[in-house]
Amino acid sequence: MTRAAALPLALVAALAFGALPWLTASNYIIGVALSALIFTVAAAALNLVYGFTGLLSFAQLGFWGIGGYTAALTVMTFGGNFWMGVVYAGLLNAVVALVIGFPILRTNRHAFVISTLTFALLVALIARDWVSLTRGPLGIPNLPAPHAFGITFDSTAKFYWIAWAFAVVMLGFLYALCSSRIGRTLVAIKQNEPLVRAQGISPMPYKLAAFAIGAAITGMAGGVFTFNLRVIDPLFLDFYYMQTFLIIVIIGGAGSFWGVVVAGIALSALPEVLRFSADFRMIIYGVILVAAMFVMPSGVAGWLREREIARMRASLR
Repeated sequence: MTRAAALPLALVAALAFGALPWLTASNYIIGVALSALIFTVAAAALNLVYGFTGLLSFAQLGFWGIGGYTAALTVMTFGGNFWMGVVYAGLLNAVVALVIGFPILRTNRHAFVISTLTFALLVALIARDWVSLTRGPLGIPNLPAPHAFGITFDSTAKFYWIAWAFAVVMLGFLYALCSSRIGRTLVAIKQNEPLVRAQGISPMPYKLAAFAIGAAITGMAGGVFTFNLRVIDPLFLDFYYMQTFLIIVIIGGAGSFWGVVVAGIALSALPEVLRFSADFRMIIYGVILVAAMFVMPSGVAGWLREREIARMRASLR
């Protein structure tokens, strides 16, 4: 899809999502749409690291949890407010990503995957065992509703506006980044890093920046989602979230910005449909992931691109 065609459609979709609380009074529908917006942002951040840079990072789950806990602790322990908590979640995750990214990005891709998975598991252990800070399995309940401009966002419909505005800003930023020269450089690094080095470009700063930006956005998304739930506990670091983000990226098409956005909106309703069984939900997600890898290895966007190329070749015969 060309930029000229995509932007008007994106604007119409954004306005349609923004009008949702006026179109329905169902808290269930609004709640599902709210989750879709946050999950799509987190998946788009993963797409920046995995789809554009070629780094499969399970650390996104750890950043998601750090963001949630940072936002909650900012309000409940350190006397801040929701807005400060979300900003601090992004800043802290960026710093953590720079600290851990500098050494692990120097390893090969297989070691990178294992290192990021270890980091995510470590964050989950800290959330469970550092009881004096996180309250362990008891979690941090009763998070207060955010306030701004004299409005208390104390209902699903009201909080939806926060999630919508956050998604529009973050997705707009990621689109600008991915379609810029920086985004094209990241794709070049993914496709042929030695050739990029031969052109006099050092891949390390680009990869580290993408890793830190993805971490910051994922952490902020986790902070927003935490206040939607009004509680956070170690289950916030359940691998289900990482699996959801990864499925969205793979089915949408790793490296395709619009494919991931559309897949995120479409697939985020699926967890709600599958809530009748937590056990089977994970199994079904796994089946979807495996099936997508076999049927559409490059995702929906890649499959459509291949069909378009096949039609062009057929027309030239």
